[in-house]
Amino acid sequence: MKTETTTALPISKYAKLFELGKLVTITGAAQLIIQLIGFVSAVIVIRLLPTQQYALYTLVNTMLGTMILLADGGISTGVMSQGGKVWQDRQKLGLVIATGLDLRRKFAVGSLLVAVPVLLYLLVHHGASWLMASLLTLALIPAFFSSLSSTLLEVAPKLTQDIAPLQKIQVHTNILRLILTSLTIFTFPWAYVAIFASGLPPVWANWQLRKKSARYADTDQSPDLVIRKDILTFVKRILPGAIYYCASGQITIWLISVFGSTTAVAQVGALGRLVMVLSVFNVLFSTLIAPRFARLPDNRTLLMSNYLKITSAMVLVMALLLVFVWLFPAQILWALGPAYANLHTELFLNIAGSCLGLLAGSSFSLYTHRGWAIKPVILIPLSIAAIAVSAYFLDISTLQGILLLNICVAGFEAVMHMLFSVIMINKVSITN
Repeated sequence: MKTETTTALPISKYAKLFELGKLVTITGAAQLIIQLIGFVSAVIVIRLLPTQQYALYTLVNTMLGTMILLADGGISTGVMSQGGKVWQDRQKLGLVIATGLDLRRKFAVGSLLVAVPVLLYLLVHHGASWLMASLLTLALIPAFFSSLSSTLLEVAPKLTQDIAPLQKIQVHTNILRLILTSLTIFTFPWAYVAIFASGLPPVWANWQLRKKSARYADTDQSPDLVIRKDILTFVKRILPGAIYYCASGQITIWLISVFGSTTAVAQVGALGRLVMVLSVFNVLFSTLIAPRFARLPDNRTLLMSNYLKITSAMVLVMALLLVFVWLFPAQILWALGPAYANLHTELFLNIAGSCLGLLAGSSFSLYTHRGWAIKPVILIPLSIAAIAVSAYFLDISTLQGILLLNICVAGFEAVMHMLFSVIMINKVSITN
């Protein structure tokens, strides 16, 4: 009996490792294809849109990200946290997701009321006519509304780790985006056309996700008041921080749009497209790592071991990426065209800040998926202080100064979220 026991354990362990390796391979390969297609789409837009139009395109896409964050407010994380407790029960998981969808629709109204006036002001500030500003705002509506349910509909497949269909949907969505962008922007080189064309494929993807999610979760249910209360309790803890991150997460764009020129806005937007490579790691993390971390039992030793392994791997990958960027800046910038070929230092600074932001976001994602949240009265004042101190010592009227500010703020937030993760894991009472 001893022999059977000792051989069964390694087989189980290797089977799990093999399954994880298979998922990583599928997801990684799909994401490489997705990012390649996305990068080609981005380069087409960068090269064909005039500088001013690309600046407006950058502002709209930045505001779209902000609107999505405001409409979420921590709901998707709360749904993942609650869903991780009942992920094997189709009815209960569907009830959690249905409640989250109902909350998100309500939050979307507030997001639109806050974001649209700000976007209109910034567009007009950078030379858009009121007609152009209105067209640009209307063009982002399809992408915004499809995003309201897409992240929640992905919860069930992610928790059950049925990953391949999700990647297939994303690949097809990006192919459709590339086709629509190519068909329209060559004839109509206007920012609102490019935004509208890229916003239509997610509507199709959303429909596909709803069919896929129905296999694991029955979302055709009325919202549950108890689950709603639990999600809102979590949202109340995380929403102030989420609102703050709407501003601080895009601090480079916001500051350069206020203090800098339209050309500088376009440069930041173009450099941001090169950061798309980090999306591969971000998707791998949100698809494979965070849901598995959410499912782990309350075991201090197990949680700490997994957290340290995840964080160490992230640091190593980011370091290798920075070395590559440092060695080959000219070759990387070639893709953006001659208008951006001299941004060698800015490229490295932008990638460095994005890497630190990814490290901060990964720790934030891990502990919020466990239902933990830093108190806003601690998070926001400390983060604002970091911005103020950094801005005092840096010249934020220049592009390099803005990018250095982003590095300082992202570095501070990475350290803060890592420390909080360690503190909360150490508070877990059960150990083996």
